Amino acid sequence: MLRELTLGQYYQTESRLHRLDPRVKLFGTIIFLISLFISQKPSCYVVATVFLICLIRLSNVPFGYMVRGMKAIVFIMMITVVFNLLFTPGETLVKLGVITITIQGLKNAIYTAIRLTYLILGSTLMTLTTTPNDLTDGLERGLGFLKIFKLPVHETATMMSIALRFIPILLEETDKIMKAQQARGADFESGGIIKRARAMVPLLVPLFVSAFRRANDLALAMEARCYNGGEGRTKMKPLVYKAWDKRAYVILIGYLVLVVLLGIFSPV
Repeated sequence: MLRELTLGQYYQTESRLHRLDPRVKLFGTIIFLISLFISQKPSCYVVATVFLICLIRLSNVPFGYMVRGMKAIVFIMMITVVFNLLFTPGETLVKLGVITITIQGLKNAIYTAIRLTYLILGSTLMTLTTTPNDLTDGLERGLGFLKIFKLPVHETATMMSIALRFIPILLEETDKIMKAQQARGADFESGGIIKRARAMVPLLVPLFVSAFRRANDLALAMEARCYNGGEGRTKMKPLVYKAWDKRAYVILIGYLVLVVLLGIFSPV
């Protein structure tokens, strides 16, 4: 399951979405995530679904490859759905002893599941179509206005990019350690919650040691290359908006306006 997590990975292929300016993709991801919380009307989710499908088609990333990363959050999603079903007050739909399921709880559970799914797919689509270097440049340029508040924009963007880049590396390391421990007789699947938690100790300790070792090696490598932050640094490939990037901004704003109008005026 750890190998199937796609968030933070980059999928190498040629597509119009890959060629977009990273600032446009960051802005588009934020717009898409905001649109999911504007309204709970079905019409808004229909528009969001069509919009997401179009983006996936434009990315040329296989849909099966993208969806397989959802397996890692199924457990969290199920817990969220169950809590919404059982603890949302409203008009009773089903009553089984002390368990009461309301119509409002059922609606909230469905909408929450859709939101979580689209949140993961939207975020994954951005990382699959954007290299870590482009993501760093996009974050730095996109958040450049924060420099007037004396905020370390370049350092923050670099940290976020490194964190995303280390996700697949640490997942691969976790998988290797888990297999090595299982070969030595470790059992991570049987027993109750307490037993499973104790069984994770032989996995977490070497994982943290490996993570700190990688972080130390990265710090030494950056110091050896005289890295000292973003002040005065130039770009070998500076970001420049193209005609398609500007059209993409128009499309994104039009999508957000459409969702807002549907949320206000649509009867369903």
